[in-house]
Amino acid sequence: MNGITSALERAGLLTIEQREHWRMAWLSTVDHKRIGILYMVTALVFFVVGGIEALLIRLQLAVPNSTFLHPDTYNMLFTMHGTTMIFLVAMPVLFGLANYFVPLQIGARDMAFPRLNAFSFWLVPFGGILLHFSFLAGGAPNVGWFAYAPLSETPYSSQLGVDYWALALLVLGIGSVGASINFIVTVLSMRAPNMTLRRLPLFSWMIFVNSFLVILALPVLNAGLVMLLIDRRLDTHFFLPSGGGSAILWQHIFWAFGHPEVYIVAIPAFGILSEIIPVFSRKPIFGYEFVAGSTVAIAFLSLLVWAHHMFTVGLGHTIDLFFVASSMLIAIPTGVKVLAWSATMIGGRIRLQTPMLFCVAALVQFLFAGLTGVSHAVAALDWQTKNSYFLVAHFHFVFVGLIVFAILGALHYWFPKMSGRMLSERIGKWTFWLMFIGFNMTFIIQHFLGLAGMPRRIYTYADLPGWGWMNMVSTVGAFFMGAAALLLVWNLAASLLRGKIAGDNPWNAWTLEWATTSPPPHENFHELPPIRSRRPLWDIANPDRPDPMVGTKWKAEISAPEKNTSSVIAFIISETGFFGVLILAYLFFHAYPQPGPGAQDLNLLKTGIFSLSLFASSFTIWRSEVSQHKGNHRAMVGWLAATILLGSIFIIGQGLEYWGLFQSGVTVSSNLFTTTFFTLTGFHGLHVCVGLIVLLIVLGLALAGDFKQGRSPALKAVGLYWHFVDAVWVVVFSAVYLLPHLQ
Repeated sequence: MNGITSALERAGLLTIEQREHWRMAWLSTVDHKRIGILYMVTALVFFVVGGIEALLIRLQLAVPNSTFLHPDTYNMLFTMHGTTMIFLVAMPVLFGLANYFVPLQIGARDMAFPRLNAFSFWLVPFGGILLHFSFLAGGAPNVGWFAYAPLSETPYSSQLGVDYWALALLVLGIGSVGASINFIVTVLSMRAPNMTLRRLPLFSWMIFVNSFLVILALPVLNAGLVMLLIDRRLDTHFFLPSGGGSAILWQHIFWAFGHPEVYIVAIPAFGILSEIIPVFSRKPIFGYEFVAGSTVAIAFLSLLVWAHHMFTVGLGHTIDLFFVASSMLIAIPTGVKVLAWSATMIGGRIRLQTPMLFCVAALVQFLFAGLTGVSHAVAALDWQTKNSYFLVAHFHFVFVGLIVFAILGALHYWFPKMSGRMLSERIGKWTFWLMFIGFNMTFIIQHFLGLAGMPRRIYTYADLPGWGWMNMVSTVGAFFMGAAALLLVWNLAASLLRGKIAGDNPWNAWTLEWATTSPPPHENFHELPPIRSRRPLWDIANPDRPDPMVGTKWKAEISAPEKNTSSVIAFIISETGFFGVLILAYLFFHAYPQPGPGAQDLNLLKTGIFSLSLFASSFTIWRSEVSQHKGNHRAMVGWLAATILLGSIFIIGQGLEYWGLFQSGVTVSSNLFTTTFFTLTGFHGLHVCVGLIVLLIVLGLALAGDFKQGRSPALKAVGLYWHFVDAVWVVVFSAVYLLPHLQ
């Protein structure tokens, strides 16, 4: 144990005072650098788990008619491998890199909300443990990482594995949204003086844009997971066709999240390439504005392409044509990035050290992945290859060929800054070549397997011509990748203990993280250098030929909004997606009349009365904000108390409505109307209750005199949330109570 603490101390990851309590120092930390490392260590643990699952899968498929694994065991490993690698490896390691380096790159001392940062991290191991506990609770989920309905419904998957899968993903989704809100607010509100938005390093810019994509996409999945859990635990039928539900609705919900998820992990990888390629080409990146702008275009278009995963469903020619066009369109901004990286290298003084090797390979492999990906935008071709190993190969060329290679490049690039030690270049190059050869052995040949007709999602296959030897080659390649992973772990551990001292800027890079010590001190910087361009360290080293000054044209890119208000706005954006799915599900199921309880059983008059109290509470909280602005503390407290009273009346009224329905025999499982009604209004009521709790806390602080010293942003932030809750009820009340009476 002394060896561990000594290594951590030498690497600057543990102070002398903390050596006696090093476990608690890390478990209780709110420092963004330590939290970033915890993210990455957690991802490394699950990378080993997911890698073992992958090797077992490939061993089963190495030869035809294999009986190495039982079919159910194979399906469990298949499900757990995909879920683990996406939610417990790719996302956490990228969030870890962002946690560590975004504050450094923008010249901030820490993240905007350190405690939220720690909370978001701890949800990752909790979600991972919850997911893998399913092995001990009757069996892991065996429905695929996509959990298509009705296979994931209780009549077809009665074991608890699917419930643990859904709960784990809910936990991980909440953590991801919390982290992304923190990134957005940190970039907007915590930048150093003169670090304008147009001077941001591209990695930080892409994390900023990507965070918006997370808060738009993850709540969609969270809503679907909630509906699936309600189906399984309360005997409802959102996705069960035999009960009137729709299995296709689950596909829409899942892929409305699922395809943006590809870019949620790809955009940070783009940021990594945009940092490393210029440094090792000794040139500024070509077309910074186009690279930054194309990121926004990719994030927007990624929300509009989900149904190209559903061409084989039969949605109709008009819908298929729309998604064909949007899927092809997204290739344009992606191509802009490839051209920019290539142009950066042309004419540069390229240094093919390990970080650059991984990034060049990622670029080439991503180009190949893009070419095969565009083929899936052609609906007729997609019909032939969608359910074959051709798609498996394409998917892994994106997730491994681009994302994993970019992550490995980032680890070799930034490890000196995190530890103060250099990774071994010799072992690093061995790692690269083993990974590069193994990856291409494994997945290039799977394109040909798919074109030869081998279907995906099967646990074994017949001894058809060519299938056996091609699968064997793929399996051998997977073990090459396993060897590369072992070398990587050895390199990390050995270099942390006795690696060469790195110095502050071993790569002669240009962004702010290289302006501080390696590793950085607790406060990140003793002193910030002048910031007048996108490469402040270049300007210092070359005062006779500095970069042109940029990023002072618009006030919006210079100003820093108040962080509490910004965080609530970001949270509202995320919850809009959550409620949007629930509202659309209600409208979808009630486009046509159904037998059983319906809107006619609701009391419009009584609900209208207690709804008026909620609508009036928006006025009272606004008056409370006005009173605070004017310095009238007594009036502020009075209006705040009135808001709490009106909100409580609404909740009591909703509770009485529920009680009356239960007394008449109407329950959540009576039919699809009651299922959607109780789900939609119940989650809205939950949000009102949360708002009331926060308002009571603010009222208690106000009565204690905390707001007498001056204006506090807390009331404005809570007010925004409360107005959102009221606005959601306007839509819900109109759709559920008013619309049926107008038809």
